Amino acid sequence: MSDTHVINVQRREDEGKGASRRLRTSGNVPAIVYGGELKPVSIQLNHNEVWLASQNDWFYSSILDLSLNGDIQKVLLRDLQRHPFKQQIMHLDFQRVNENETLRTAVPLHFLNEDKSPAGKSAEAVVTHELNEVVVECLPKDLPEFIEVDLGNLAVGDVIHLSEIKLPAGVTVPELKLGKEHDVAVVIAKLGREEAVDAEAPEAAEVPAAKVAKKEEEKKDAKK
Repeated sequence: MSDTHVINVQRREDEGKGASRRLRTSGNVPAIVYGGELKPVSIQLNHNEVWLASQNDWFYSSILDLSLNGDIQKVLLRDLQRHPFKQQIMHLDFQRVNENETLRTAVPLHFLNEDKSPAGKSAEAVVTHELNEVVVECLPKDLPEFIEVDLGNLAVGDVIHLSEIKLPAGVTVPELKLGKEHDVAVVIAKLGREEAVDAEAPEAAEVPAAKVAKKEEEKKDAKK
């Protein structure tokens, strides 16, 4: 279960692009809260506070407590729009969650002990993280901020699949219900030399000896 994260907000009365522009100029961020049985509500948040929160994994994957003058609504962040080149958040979308209803959302993966593993210690090994997050289903109370993947025993040639990840209690991966072909690789450890050999092979096979000999024969026939 994740920790409690309180985000202070204020109700926003003005709508439209002009109002949003003025809001950003004043150091705030326009946002909206929707979902559940209540109507969508326009809100605003302090930009500096949101910016600091956005540097953490929990901001994207945890249940957030939006506090409007002490009135708490539990939500998930569903969309975050950033400025193309400035360090500025432009808009946020939050979805209300029902504590008694299963939700589906992406949770980041945290890889542990890679540097201590046999593959991590090998200078010839290349360890790739095929996934950095996984979509899970669970009740809001069971939603983890992240899922740990222990790579302490990872050896060269090993492949860790989605089904091998240890999930917290009450958490499932809906992708695995779709069949074995959806049990994708999460981590792969292989020899770096293998890639170099494979990359050279096509070049060596581009002009095989038999093909060269055939061209020489064709040239001789043409001269006759």
